[in-house]
Amino acid sequence: MTPSDGYLLDNRQREAGERFDAFATLFDPTTFRHIEALGIEPGWRCWDVGAGGTSVVSWLAEKVGPAGRVVATDIDTSRLAPAGRPPVEIRVHDVGAQEPPGEGFDLVHARLVLVHVPDRDRALRSMIQALRPGGWLLIEDADPALQPLTCPDESGPEQRLANRLRQGFRGLLAERGADLAYGRRLPRLLREAGLHEVEADGFFPMTSPACTALEAATVRQIRDRLIDAGLATAEEIEQHLANVEAGGMDLTTAPMISAWGRKA
Repeated sequence: MTPSDGYLLDNRQREAGERFDAFATLFDPTTFRHIEALGIEPGWRCWDVGAGGTSVVSWLAEKVGPAGRVVATDIDTSRLAPAGRPPVEIRVHDVGAQEPPGEGFDLVHARLVLVHVPDRDRALRSMIQALRPGGWLLIEDADPALQPLTCPDESGPEQRLANRLRQGFRGLLAERGADLAYGRRLPRLLREAGLHEVEADGFFPMTSPACTALEAATVRQIRDRLIDAGLATAEEIEQHLANVEAGGMDLTTAPMISAWGRKA
């Protein structure tokens, strides 16, 4: 997939930076906790797949130090440039269509990536192929079907509108090949791929400034798509954005499932 293929959440849109900032606030602590537990240390070679922004890449670079290596890949690397100095190497790369950018990695990590990749099976095989024996794969992906609402407490018209727009967003994702129930399958998929010591957990943020910022940025980013598909009117979207700004709703994200395993 390339950025011109109609990806719903293009990294080059203005709101993408706001989304990456919100994701970093919401999910970086979970990601860092898992990678720390896997034993990252100076000298490790890491591949961050579909890196998008710089927060995870920069953190990995600090951990592996000058003796290590961090390869950061994405189909659109426009927001990765600030991290592009040793030990970081930035590459344009499609994990679902191209060979891995090297081998012998101690850690391969992808967050909120595979749910959007058309050939997820090939992408998973590619990431495992890139690991050294004993290396770790950490996949963190959403499972919107586990919790499809943006306002689980649907207590009034504002919440009902928010949930209807979220359903429209999920429908647009599904039309573009996203697997909205992918996260729950990760532990089984890692075992079936031959990884050992497979474990998983989930994180479900609720009611935070970052959830609010993510909702506003996402709706602005897909505003025209929702209107063109007949899923909402311009007036409904403006009303929802005003409701979000007012701060009276408890907004959530989809659960993020983290699964990890070790190559034999």
